[in-house]
Amino acid sequence: MIRESSSAIPASPRIRRVDVDRPWAWMAAGWRDFLAAPGVSLAYGAAFSIAGFLLTWGLHAADKLPLILPLAAGFMLIGPLAAVGLYDVSRRLERGETVTLASALRVLPAHIGRVSAMALLLMLVLLAWVRIALLIFAIFFGDSSVRLENFVETVFFAPASLPFVVTGTAIGAVLATIVFTISVVALPMLLDRDVGVPAAIASSFAAVDRNRPAMALWAALIVIFTAAGLATLYVGLAVCLPLIGYASWHAYRDVIDGDD
Repeated sequence: MIRESSSAIPASPRIRRVDVDRPWAWMAAGWRDFLAAPGVSLAYGAAFSIAGFLLTWGLHAADKLPLILPLAAGFMLIGPLAAVGLYDVSRRLERGETVTLASALRVLPAHIGRVSAMALLLMLVLLAWVRIALLIFAIFFGDSSVRLENFVETVFFAPASLPFVVTGTAIGAVLATIVFTISVVALPMLLDRDVGVPAAIASSFAAVDRNRPAMALWAALIVIFTAAGLATLYVGLAVCLPLIGYASWHAYRDVIDGDD
């Protein structure tokens, strides 16, 4: 069934309570969208795979290897912004409209006025995380020389590796939880409704608070699939990013009542 257009949907929605296992249904719906537009999905995801590879190569060439891990982990902080075009693909499929890569890529520029504040907020969190991560690295490893040939050994097998990983993971998890809470339905809502950023963030916070078990599972699935995409030298992002993006749209549609 085709839903009502966004103009007919009120700006202050009710939040539905969903079962704890609903994230699996969101993933299944995301996979159906992926199969419905495989070319667009792979092209969109591949663009970020290539960008990640080029960024890593550039950091290696510039002898900035300590930045690789925080920037890779930081992708989870700006992932909701990267998926804005994918939300539009799912919305078009939902309405029975034609889906093209050009239309997906035009979404963010077309809505930049509405999402710019959210984009700025996510970028500030990313920059803060990078600075914190570099500080943590300096605390545990000092001015240790880290090169490609000894990167894994230095970061994961040195005496300071365990406290370094635990500290970095704990702080990163706190920041990721904050970003997830304020953005899990906020960005799809900004695309779908005529609302401001404060209202979208408030709705996102309320959705997480009302559905803590389901949202905890959803957050875990996002981390697992994103980590899998990163661990395959970004190749897996070509599939994982579109899948998560489409599923995120269905999560928003499921949790936010559009018929009130």
